[in-house]
Amino acid sequence: MAMEGMGVLGGAPRFLRFPRPVRVVSGTDAILRCCLTGSPPPTVLWEKDGQALEASSRLRLQTEGAEHSLLVRGAGAPDAGVYVCRAQNSSGEAYAAAALTIQEQPPDAAPIPAEGSSNSAEESPSSVPLRGPLPLARTLSPLHTASTCLSSEPAQTHTLPQGIPGLLPEPLGGSPMFLEGPQSQWVQQGEEVVLTCRVRGQPEPAVHWEKDGRLLEDIWESSHFCLAEGPVGAGVHELRIRGIRLPDAGVYVCHASNTHGHVVAAALLQIQPSPDAPLGSPRQAQRDSAGQGSPAPKSFWVSEGKHAKFRCYVTGKPEPETEWHWEGHPLSPGRRRLLYRDRDGGFVLKVLYCQPADCGLYVCAARNTAGHTLSAVQLHVREPRVRFAVPLEDVEGEEHGDAVLECQVPSRGITTTWYREDQRLLPSPKYEMGEAGVIRRLIIHDLEADDDGIYLCEMRGRVRTVATVAVRGPIRRRLPRKLDVLEGENAVLSVEVGEAEVLGHWTRDGQELPASPRILQTSSNHTHTLVLVGVTRQDAGVVTFSLGPSHTSSRLRVKCVKQVPPGPPVAVELGTGGSNAALLSWKPPVPTPDTAYSYRLERQEVGTDAWAQCLTTEAAGAVEVPGDSVPTEGDYRFRLSVVSEHGQSPYILFPGSVHLVPTARVQRALQDVCVREGDDATFFLELSTAVQGTWFLNGTELKAGGPESQGYLVQQQGTQHNLLLRATRLQDSGTLVTFLCPGVHVSATLHVQEPPVRIVLPQEKVSIEAMSPERLVLTCELSRAGAPVHWYKDGLEIEESKALILENEGLQCRLVIPAAQPQHGGEFVCQAGEDSAFFMVTIKEPPVRIIFPQEEVSVAAESSERVVLRCELSRAGVPVLWSRDGMVVKESDSLVLEREGPCCLLTLPSAQPQDGGRFVCEAGDNLAVFNVTITEPPVRIVQPQDEVFLTAMTSERVVLMCQVSRPGALVGWYKNGMEVKESKDLVLESEGLQHRLVLPAVRPQDGGEFVCSTRDDSAFFTVTVTDPPVRIISPQDTVSVAALSSEPVVLMCELSRAGAPVRWYKDGLEVEESKALVLESEGPHHRLVLPAAQPQDGGEFVCKAGEDSAFFKVTITEPPVRILFPQDEVSLAAVSSERVILMCELSRAGAPVRWYKDGLEVEESEALVLESEGPHHRLVLPAAQPQDGGEFVCDAGDDSAFFLVTVTVPPERIVRPSARFLQLQFRSPGRVELRCEVAPVGARVCWYKDGLEVEASEDLKLGAEGPVRTLTLPHARPEDAGEYVCETRDEAVSFDVRLAESPVQFLLPEVAPSPLSVSRGEQLVLSCELSRASAPVFWNLNGSRVLEDGNLELRSEGPRRLLLIRAAHPSHSGNYTCQAGSDPGAPTLTFPVQVTEPPVRVLTPEASRTGVRCAPGRDLELAVCLSGPGGAVRWYKDGERLASRGRVRLEEAGARRVLRVRGARSGDAGEYLCDAPQDSRIFLVNVEEPPQVKLVSELTPLTIQEGDDATFRCEVSPPDAEITWLLNGTSVTPSSRVEISQNGPNHTLTLQGCRMSDSGMVTARTTGAETTARLHVREAELLFLRRLQDVRTEEGQDLCMEVETSRVGVKGIVSWFRGGKPLPEDDRFSVVQDGRVHRLIIRKVTVSDQGIYSCKSHHDRTQARLLVRPEQLKVRHRLEDVVVTEGGSATFQLELSQSGVVGEWARGGVRLEPGRNCQISAQGHNHSLVLSGLGLADTGTVSFTTDTLRCAARLEVKEIPLAIVRGLQDLEVMEGDSATFECELSRTQADLTWDKDGQELSPSPRLRIQALGSRRLLQLRHCSPADAGTYRCSVGNAQATTARLTVLKREVSVLLELKPVRAREGDGATFKCTVSEPDIPGCWQLGGRILRPGGRVRIRQEGNMHSLMLNELQAEDSGEIQFQAGQAKSSTQLEVEALPLQICRKPPREKTVLAGRRAALEVTVSRAGGHVRWLLGGVDLPPGPKYEFRSHGVTHSLIIHNVQPTDEGTYCCQAGEDSASTNLLVESS
Repeated sequence: MAMEGMGVLGGAPRFLRFPRPVRVVSGTDAILRCCLTGSPPPTVLWEKDGQALEASSRLRLQTEGAEHSLLVRGAGAPDAGVYVCRAQNSSGEAYAAAALTIQEQPPDAAPIPAEGSSNSAEESPSSVPLRGPLPLARTLSPLHTASTCLSSEPAQTHTLPQGIPGLLPEPLGGSPMFLEGPQSQWVQQGEEVVLTCRVRGQPEPAVHWEKDGRLLEDIWESSHFCLAEGPVGAGVHELRIRGIRLPDAGVYVCHASNTHGHVVAAALLQIQPSPDAPLGSPRQAQRDSAGQGSPAPKSFWVSEGKHAKFRCYVTGKPEPETEWHWEGHPLSPGRRRLLYRDRDGGFVLKVLYCQPADCGLYVCAARNTAGHTLSAVQLHVREPRVRFAVPLEDVEGEEHGDAVLECQVPSRGITTTWYREDQRLLPSPKYEMGEAGVIRRLIIHDLEADDDGIYLCEMRGRVRTVATVAVRGPIRRRLPRKLDVLEGENAVLSVEVGEAEVLGHWTRDGQELPASPRILQTSSNHTHTLVLVGVTRQDAGVVTFSLGPSHTSSRLRVKCVKQVPPGPPVAVELGTGGSNAALLSWKPPVPTPDTAYSYRLERQEVGTDAWAQCLTTEAAGAVEVPGDSVPTEGDYRFRLSVVSEHGQSPYILFPGSVHLVPTARVQRALQDVCVREGDDATFFLELSTAVQGTWFLNGTELKAGGPESQGYLVQQQGTQHNLLLRATRLQDSGTLVTFLCPGVHVSATLHVQEPPVRIVLPQEKVSIEAMSPERLVLTCELSRAGAPVHWYKDGLEIEESKALILENEGLQCRLVIPAAQPQHGGEFVCQAGEDSAFFMVTIKEPPVRIIFPQEEVSVAAESSERVVLRCELSRAGVPVLWSRDGMVVKESDSLVLEREGPCCLLTLPSAQPQDGGRFVCEAGDNLAVFNVTITEPPVRIVQPQDEVFLTAMTSERVVLMCQVSRPGALVGWYKNGMEVKESKDLVLESEGLQHRLVLPAVRPQDGGEFVCSTRDDSAFFTVTVTDPPVRIISPQDTVSVAALSSEPVVLMCELSRAGAPVRWYKDGLEVEESKALVLESEGPHHRLVLPAAQPQDGGEFVCKAGEDSAFFKVTITEPPVRILFPQDEVSLAAVSSERVILMCELSRAGAPVRWYKDGLEVEESEALVLESEGPHHRLVLPAAQPQDGGEFVCDAGDDSAFFLVTVTVPPERIVRPSARFLQLQFRSPGRVELRCEVAPVGARVCWYKDGLEVEASEDLKLGAEGPVRTLTLPHARPEDAGEYVCETRDEAVSFDVRLAESPVQFLLPEVAPSPLSVSRGEQLVLSCELSRASAPVFWNLNGSRVLEDGNLELRSEGPRRLLLIRAAHPSHSGNYTCQAGSDPGAPTLTFPVQVTEPPVRVLTPEASRTGVRCAPGRDLELAVCLSGPGGAVRWYKDGERLASRGRVRLEEAGARRVLRVRGARSGDAGEYLCDAPQDSRIFLVNVEEPPQVKLVSELTPLTIQEGDDATFRCEVSPPDAEITWLLNGTSVTPSSRVEISQNGPNHTLTLQGCRMSDSGMVTARTTGAETTARLHVREAELLFLRRLQDVRTEEGQDLCMEVETSRVGVKGIVSWFRGGKPLPEDDRFSVVQDGRVHRLIIRKVTVSDQGIYSCKSHHDRTQARLLVRPEQLKVRHRLEDVVVTEGGSATFQLELSQSGVVGEWARGGVRLEPGRNCQISAQGHNHSLVLSGLGLADTGTVSFTTDTLRCAARLEVKEIPLAIVRGLQDLEVMEGDSATFECELSRTQADLTWDKDGQELSPSPRLRIQALGSRRLLQLRHCSPADAGTYRCSVGNAQATTARLTVLKREVSVLLELKPVRAREGDGATFKCTVSEPDIPGCWQLGGRILRPGGRVRIRQEGNMHSLMLNELQAEDSGEIQFQAGQAKSSTQLEVEALPLQICRKPPREKTVLAGRRAALEVTVSRAGGHVRWLLGGVDLPPGPKYEFRSHGVTHSLIIHNVQPTDEGTYCCQAGEDSASTNLLVESS
């Protein structure tokens, strides 16, 4: 057993193979074997029954390396039992047990060898052999799950739900299938468990079991489990586990496999610990272990906030049970304690974010039946020097609620970062982060289950405080945030919910996870589990469990098991298997892969980038790739790789390429074509490849590219071939079209059809209009005669009849309608073949006319009368359209439409007024108009006749009544021109002729003008509601009230009546009721109560009721405040971080106190707390710092207390080195270490380089051990030189680090180079190697600098330096010096070089003797090519020298020398010699007829790289045959790049330094034969010689990244990328090319520019990382103190070193937000704050804070003196207008007085005095001349301001005079007059009588226009109308023409009354005021007691009192010329 902490301490004993149980027969030998390892090698002991075994004659202990064995000779019954192998070393111990069973031997049985021994060949009868190998499955944690089945071959496996085996189909191909899988179980420790499954397949599957991916026999002893099978053929398999133990929990997998496939079924086993079988106490186990000599617990240190990981590896058999303990208490998993088992079998305890409370002894205890052991470690948590003042505390929150985490940092300005475990949190709507002084707060909104976890707040230096957030909700235990699983393992996710048996849902990436053989979802009680069996990469994603609105998620990551891919094939060769094929051969890879593999062959056409797969094969050897397999003709190359289940090997490229030509095949066949005569015919054919072909027409070849007049067109586009035959003829039908090409012969037939018949005329649609009954003819002309024609009308075919005649004559076809009728109209179609002609026929009748009426008719009728409108037409049956007022009428009960022949009638049976209007009868184009008017008798208002004026008091009932002339008439009520609505306060009643408006309880606002209006008449009511004015009875004078602070003050005011509204004012502002000011009302008494008056409550109070006011002057005073303690100055001394309390006791509680430090008022913060408790006031410094010292003052207004505070801190000193400045010299590269020793030990230091604070990295390490602080540069470079400063709080040490590079030395050549001699034209290379790769060198020739050109190149290859001269020239001779560096003493190396002219050699022919054959008569030419021009040669024949004469010519052309003999003869044969100074060639010439030339071998295609040489060879017969070389059809001659040679029959063409343009066809041509091959020049690879290097820079700097390529390329040949994407379009990025050097320049680098930069060519790629350090933020221009006066504005400006910085402005520690009085702006580097409207309370400190700095300044606001800022202005107003004086003061609070002409003014209804802030107003209403005068405003001692008021008298004149009006009696009259001034009241008079509104009189005024309306004029109204406004007057005459008086309603003709009663006769005349006469027998009746005359408006009555029989007779009423009579009859009573 081994314990590991934060790493692997390896070396503990570990069993590689456990001992197995052994069963032997009594008397035989038994051997127990095991294999284990450990470091140091462990000591092995064997035990039995707790006793150690020692070697003896019967017991033999053997050790061979890692193998250990125990041999028991002649084993008997006493030897049976459990044997324990125990291994122990200094790192730990391990043990395993195995059982030895002894069986008695049967008398007749042969001895059975011991099981487990080397001779054992049998297996235990209780076990089943396991066959494999099979894939392993592993679970991460033993969670509750159900069984599942999974097949490795899903396509061949069928699964059905458990329990329905009868429905299961037979397995396909006999593959295994689970009919029933094992069931998941939850059992009690110690019980027996049986897992059963049923499987079938053919052949019968082999079955074996695994637990957590391990075979059972590898982890268990055989006695612990038993495997059994059911009846043969049943397929039942059973795993029985005896005495279940806790480690047995896990996932059990049953594997079934046969030759057809493999399936698995899984189940989960969970074990409930038994209460009577706990693990032993760790303390007791520790004491037992200590007694055995175990080592003391190890100590493990971890910094606070870091993780501590302990790993305990326990081995044993049976598998041990383990448990973790802390300080003797068992541990269970939690949020910060993780307990799990890793993949190596180790037991892990991980303590997250360690805190001091986690310190203690951690023990891992393990035991099994063989024994027990433990391992312990002591955890120590190292606390940081700087700690959080108040750490975080654990919180709980409800789901969907909020959680608040809060901590305190040591001081303000410290930046903090929030984390949720390892995820950094940023401000968002979810996470709200706040700072307030030293408080740091995180608010988590809308809590979810996934918010449950660990939260950290971290400040600089990785100092952390940790807390857990527990989310209470439906989900109790959430999913882990992430889960890593190896591919093929089982992934198990489990959650715990609050309620049992609830339904949850599992999803992955938002998609529901359905149940399947691979996805198992189970739930048991409170636990829900998801199991993914054998996960794959597709299973990765976010898995979510949802329960209602709650959810929790986990990211599942699937990691692939890294497998070693196979190696590539070897011995690859490319050959030509035939004329059009490639033969490829190879051998298998070495070593041969263990798994099945295959070969993948791919091809690529030379010159392209794409590779295509050719084939896949499993056999190595050779394959042939035919030309038919490639898509197009070209040169192809091939590559091969090996593919297995572990991956794919690198590709291996076959050398060379091969030219392949595809064979054409028909892809789309040729088809017969059918066209009409005259049309074009197109034949189309598509082949598999692009080849040339030939078209034939009836056997005649068609030539491509001929003129268009030939009648056809041949086209080819790639693989498509087209033949176009133009303007086919009928006789061409049956023509055979054939296409021929190699391998293709296809034909098709042309079919030509007769053209269809066409309609020549008409071409367009014809429209025909005719009158009934005209003759109509439709004509259609065809393209040919005799064609059938069909006629159609409206879509139906026409049948010939008398009314429709069809005619045909030649090409014309006609349709004749002899007598057209309207029904004959419609669309006619003439159809001939597929063509049609259209005719639109319209038959019209003659128009209809209206005979009667001819003119507009007016019809007038009374309501309910019958109205008939009649219209007569010219003929019957014509439709007519009736309309009224433009709307078509519809027939109804009230409107009837009738027809009588040509007459059309519209009847209104009972006409109503609304039925009137303009009726129109429309027939065709004629109209008949009827104007119908329906009238009703007018509705009149009988009572009242005049305007009614009503005056009422508040709450009285008011009834307005109006009587109309007839019942049912509509009446509307209006108030002040607006129609009233009925409500509780206004009731409308109607009863017969009477209509009433009732106001049940009238209010003042109910007053106004009411109008009762009918359609024809109106009645006016003026209602006035009065309310008695309210007055203030008491007090009458101003009341002065004086009180002490906190006393109650009551102001009382008594009104004249109760319920009147009252308003209270204080200092001109209306008061609001609060706890400190209570308003009370009781009847007429009103009170204002101040329960505890304070001094600020004093002032002037006003109680205002109506127009009356009462004034109260309130003064509140306090006694002076005294400081009781301390009486003298107090001096305090404290040490840094101590708590300091300054206390002051006052004479009374609640008195305001101010604290000052060094003269400035203090601001409360986390570092300074102000407390108050009764009369005691305290200033607390929780953790005093030296800067907190100073003089503190407690100011209580009238008294002060002084405190002198001194805070000291021990200095932080640098002990060593003693010097404060050191100069240090180091070598580069090398290690640099700077050391400082500080005191005290915990002192914190900061390291700076060149003024910038450094950060730890791989290249710079910061260390701290005890008092020593170190800065180490492991690999210092020259750029690391500079000034390094180690700084504590009080001291600093500076190190001037200088890095000197080691001097550059020449490593090679080791000795001085010897002189080098080269010939002219040869290549010259000078090379040397330096000791440093980056050292610069300079090349000189004879003291002059060497520069590169086209022939001379300087190279750098790492430490090597090369000078390359491609073609040496004599001028290159001299001493070449290579100097390393530019210093005068730099080392040099000299190379002496001599360039000489080369000897002249004969280059061609290469052979010394060459046979030449020449035909007689032809010229004989012998040519040699020398090594250089200018060489002299001599020619000899048979020893005689030849000269250029006669037939012999000697020619020179450059380096070529030619002997030419014209017209060769037989005598010219012989031996010719070409003699050069140092070389010669012999030619043996025969003059004879040349033999036939044959090509023995042809040229071979070549593919080479750009810059390489290409050599083509061919062999001819005879050898002397002449060869001509051509490149792309152009003859090739020898040159500097072209070399042509011959060696016997072999001819060679060499192209040196091939270019891309050299690609093409190379041809060797001779007489009668030629051979051709393709040359493909591949672009040379562009590689990077100098690659990109990682770069670090600071923001704002310019940066250059450069690479050097292997050759100079064209512009843009390399591309630059950032993060894999092209560079952004930004002017800051520029790319520069300088020869082979390519540079990327970035100007003004920003932080966003950092990332991975890469440079790519077509063949290479290099990348590097750019790291950008943010520019340090500094203050360029600091804030300055500002002093302003009250009400002014202050501007604070700050300039920073960086732009775009986000900061916060604060005043007095309170964050400022932009607003009306606060303007915050940031522009570039400048930040500004403008505060306006400042008051005295705004005095304080203004600060600007960012994450890294804080800047502050003082704002002081001074009180401004009281003065009048803006004085009064003279006013001039018109009489009656209002005048307002206004002035403005410098302060809002000030007392002010107004006076006029020296008399003080006080408020009144006409005079209002107001205070609006600093403004003071005096308003005079309805000014009169008496108000004119001088007004003055004075305030305090300030100068008064005066102004004069002038009141101008209004001058009113008439602008528009009245006009006379003449009207008839009963009509209305309107008079209008316009005056010069608006709003001037006017007065109207009629005949000297003043007119008032109401009744028949209505008066209106709109601005300066006045109007008078008189309704229902009477004759007596005639007279003078006069209007007067002010002094303006206007008058005119009203003339009323009287109407004759008529009797409208007459009395009955006869009336009978009883004697002695009263008789009444009543008439109604046409107008009121008319005079009537009553007569009896023609004699006027006199008024008296007998006869009473009554008159009321238009109603006149005769009352006859005490009627007697003598009163009978005829009574007549005479009104004007009208009269009415009544016969009065008297009956006796």
